[in-house]
Amino acid sequence: MLQKTVVTDLEVSGKRVVVRVDFNVPLAGGAVADDARIRAALPTLNYLIEQGARVILLSHLGRPKGAPDPAFSLAPVAPALASLLGRPVRFVADTVGPEAQQAAATLSEGEVLLLENVRFYPGEKANDPAFARQLADLGELYVNDAFGTAHRAHASTAGIAQYLPSAAGLLMARELETLIQLFSDPARPFTAVLGGSKVSDKLGVIRKLIEVVDTLLIGGGMAFTFEAARGNATGASLLERDWVEPCRELIGRAKEHGCQLVLPTDYVIADAFAPDAVTRVVAADAIPQGWMGLDIGPETTAAYTAILGAARTVFWNGPMGVFEMPAFAAGTRGVAEAICDSEATSIIGGGDSAAALKAFGLTSGVSFISTGGGASMKLLEGAELPGVEALDNKKA
Repeated sequence: MLQKTVVTDLEVSGKRVVVRVDFNVPLAGGAVADDARIRAALPTLNYLIEQGARVILLSHLGRPKGAPDPAFSLAPVAPALASLLGRPVRFVADTVGPEAQQAAATLSEGEVLLLENVRFYPGEKANDPAFARQLADLGELYVNDAFGTAHRAHASTAGIAQYLPSAAGLLMARELETLIQLFSDPARPFTAVLGGSKVSDKLGVIRKLIEVVDTLLIGGGMAFTFEAARGNATGASLLERDWVEPCRELIGRAKEHGCQLVLPTDYVIADAFAPDAVTRVVAADAIPQGWMGLDIGPETTAAYTAILGAARTVFWNGPMGVFEMPAFAAGTRGVAEAICDSEATSIIGGGDSAAALKAFGLTSGVSFISTGGGASMKLLEGAELPGVEALDNKKA
C-alpha cells in the first residue's frame, strides 16, 4: 500500500506543482479557528518552496453542494497559511477557470497560489475525468498530501493523478508509514481503544484489530450494542439493533484469536441528553428503562487506565462518552491521560479523539495524531485508499 514515490523523489525545481492539501479547517468570524491541518502540510510546502517549485494548492472545505457558497470559501485560509509560511500566498476565487489558469501560469519560483474550494464543482466528488483533466492542466507535477481525503475517489485526490507524474507528500508518507508500521511490528502488549457512537462504522477495523492486538477496550455509544449482544438491557442508550448479532460474533472472534475484548463494567447514565441532566453511576447490567449511558463509569476508567499503563503500543480512536459535556467527559479524559502518562508508543486515529486531546490540552503527550479519522480507519481495516492507489501510476 505504501506509495514508492514521495515528493522528494521528484525534480520539482521551476515546475508547476499541483498539491492536494487538506485545509478543511473550522472557521469563526471569517477567520481560521484551528490551523492544525494547515500546520500539518507545512513540511511539504516548505520543501517545495525551498526547491524553487511553483506551488498550486487544491483543497476542499466543508460540504458545499457542488456549487459556490461563500460560507465554504477558502479565502480565509490564505492569510493563515501566509502567516505560517512567512511569505505571501495568493488566493484566486476560481479553480479551473481563466483566472486560475492565468494565475498558475504566471507563478514565479517559490510562489504559492491557493485556489478556491474544489467542491464548488460537481465534477470533484463525481471524479469526472474532464474536471480532473482541467485540474491537471494547471501544473506539471501532482503531489497528494491530503491523507484525510485519501479514502475518497474524487477528481482532486484520484482522477488528477492519471494525467500527471504523481507522488505522496511528506505528511501522506508519514501517515502511511506510521499506520502500516502499527500493524506490522508493534511493541507488545499492544492495546487498542475504540469508542465513538456507532459500531457499524468500525466493524471492519474491529475485525482487523482483533487479529493483531492483545487487548481491545470498548467505550462510547458503540459499547451498548455490545451490551445488548451479551444480554444486558441498555435503557434509552444508543443501540444499533441490526448490529447486535455481528457484535456477538466479534466477542466470539476475539476469544478465538486470544484477544482480550474488554467492555465497561459501569456507566455514567442520565435521564436526558443534556448537560444539566440528572446523572447516576450504575453497573453495566443495571441501566434502567428510560435512562441512557453517556460515559464509561469510574470503575471502568480505572481498569482501562491500568491496562493502558502496562501497554507498549496504543491505538486510540473514538471518545468514551459525550466529552463535549463536562458531566460526561471523565471517561474520555481518564483514557487520554492514561495514554499520555504511559511509556507506550501512542497512535491516535484522528477525528473526535484528536479533538478530545486538544480540548484537554494533552496533544503533546502522544506519539502521533493522524490527520484523517476516516482514512486511518479504512487503512487499518485493509481497504484500498483511492487517493494513495492513484499515485502509483506509470507517469511517476
